[in-house]
Amino acid sequence: MFDLDQFVADCRAALAEERGGHRAVREVVARAVSAPGAVLKGLGEPARAQVQKLHHSPDLTILNVVWGPMMTVMPHNHRMWAVIGMYTGCEDNIYWRRLPDEAAGRLEAAGAQALRARDCAALGRDLIHSVTNPIPRLTGAIHVYGGDFFAVERSEWDPETLREGPYSVEKTMRLFEQSNAALGGVGASG
Repeated sequence: MFDLDQFVADCRAALAEERGGHRAVREVVARAVSAPGAVLKGLGEPARAQVQKLHHSPDLTILNVVWGPMMTVMPHNHRMWAVIGMYTGCEDNIYWRRLPDEAAGRLEAAGAQALRARDCAALGRDLIHSVTNPIPRLTGAIHVYGGDFFAVERSEWDPETLREGPYSVEKTMRLFEQSNAALGGVGASG
């Protein structure tokens, strides 16, 4: 069975082993999601869209992110590396790159990756991505970040104009709340 305390300890040990790098952490996450049934048993079957803190410290944040059916989050960055491990459902990522200076902070699509249960992806510190759950049910993933996810100033890009602005936690949490309202839920937790 997936043991959260052991998982956090393994991530912390991997982080220390690599002195802040993410390759060893990716191995820990990949090992965990290779048995998605165990993760579901350990964390519980997703019942609502949410961002659930599993571990939070200055050098490591671990979240259980549950995307609502057909939910999409605008392009954004993290300004730290991340590892995503899927334990149920689907997560489609579009990767973006900044256009040259004359385009005034705009983006263009640069690639994509479809993640399914048992998949694990490492995202670099400077990566910009948007996320869509393309299926009509909840999707669950463990997200591990190499820093204090809640303290770093980040950017997001308007989905229509693709112009950069400051990241809004409140706006993102509203997306989870709207998804829960569509499901008949009662909001998102943090």
